[in-house]
Amino acid sequence: MATSFSATKLLQPLPPLNSSARSTDKNTLMSNQFKDSSFFLGSTHKLSLKKPFLPPHSQRRSKPVFAVSEVVKDKKLKNDSSLSNLLITKEEGLELYEDMVLGRAFEDMCAQMYYRGKMFGFVHLYNGQEAVSTGFIKLLKKEDSVVSTYRDHVHALSKGVPARQVMSELFGKTTGCCRGQGGSMHMFSKEHNVLGGFAFIGEGIPVATGAAFTSKYKREVLKEADCDHVTMAFFGDGTCNNGQFFECLNMAALWKLPIIFVVENNLWAIGMSHLRATSDPEIWKKGPAFGMPGVHVDGMDVLKVREVAKEAVARARRGDGPTLVECETYRFRGHSLADPDELRDPAEKNHYAARDPISALKKYMFENNLVNEAELKAIDKRIDELVEDAVEFADESPHPVRSQLLENVFADPRGFGIGPDGRYRCEDPKFTEGTAHV
Repeated sequence: MATSFSATKLLQPLPPLNSSARSTDKNTLMSNQFKDSSFFLGSTHKLSLKKPFLPPHSQRRSKPVFAVSEVVKDKKLKNDSSLSNLLITKEEGLELYEDMVLGRAFEDMCAQMYYRGKMFGFVHLYNGQEAVSTGFIKLLKKEDSVVSTYRDHVHALSKGVPARQVMSELFGKTTGCCRGQGGSMHMFSKEHNVLGGFAFIGEGIPVATGAAFTSKYKREVLKEADCDHVTMAFFGDGTCNNGQFFECLNMAALWKLPIIFVVENNLWAIGMSHLRATSDPEIWKKGPAFGMPGVHVDGMDVLKVREVAKEAVARARRGDGPTLVECETYRFRGHSLADPDELRDPAEKNHYAARDPISALKKYMFENNLVNEAELKAIDKRIDELVEDAVEFADESPHPVRSQLLENVFADPRGFGIGPDGRYRCEDPKFTEGTAHV
């Protein structure tokens, strides 16, 4: 069926969460989660080609909706070569590995720079979630758009924003992708169609929906036949009880917009466990409520994420509408660098640390003789040098001038921003007089 994932990729629906997982008793919750090493929702179910799963009361729907718990393991290529069972080629594997290592190394360096006083405000790192960014964004074209959250550094890097620009933005320098005015939570690049990181949860989703509408309008109204651009909106589990999320799901499904809603479910909304915060923790089910595919995937495995992403992107490009993808992942650090990370159980953290997405990709490539150790070490070395160069560049770059303070704030800054003499009021030495004590 044209509006569904292709038949060779259909997977069986997920079972409901164990009721004990909903217990608010922390000890009970943790013991039930980790007595079986495969608690992770996306890791226990084998591929089984079955009829499409239809949620209750949806018999009247004409479009099937699917839940994905395992990617296609026996994917066949058209030829009969020895690579016929592989999900990636060597070149693709190296690209994925390099992007994930860049994200990890960049964030580790951010932690160092933050604690050395080079960065200010809140800095939220992406360690552990690299498979989601890489698995989705590396499938996009330059013209496609990405909308992120406050955990946005790695999304920008995956989309092609140079490490120098991202690091400079974190340092608050003029050479940053926002000239130092955005900082950690507001990465933006017109050139690379990164439409912003957003500090408040949910506020980026309407922007992403608008970008997707733009693509559809250009193609169907302005008759730009080659405009098959898609938009990806990234957000966390904590956003999925937010009104803007539901409003935009409805709008995207109603107008069949070319958008993929990517939920990075790292199981914690700051210090609130996802299992305690929502009536039904299986977020992917919210897609079928609006008539779009709801997909669940192991967000710690870049190859599984990539397979699901390819289907979702293909649907959007051919005009079949939006997809909601829940990537169950985990962050290896606290909510931000100001978070001592004392709320999460050590057993939980150890469980997911053992499922490091970078290590999993390395293992897959070694087992399938795609790469050797020397090739990966060469990438590691190149990335270390790239990140070091980004830090040196950012540190040596100039700070913004005072006159930049009011740019991009007021459409017409006369009155408050510009004085009677036509000069920026912030350039007047007396402009901030009396505010130093605040």
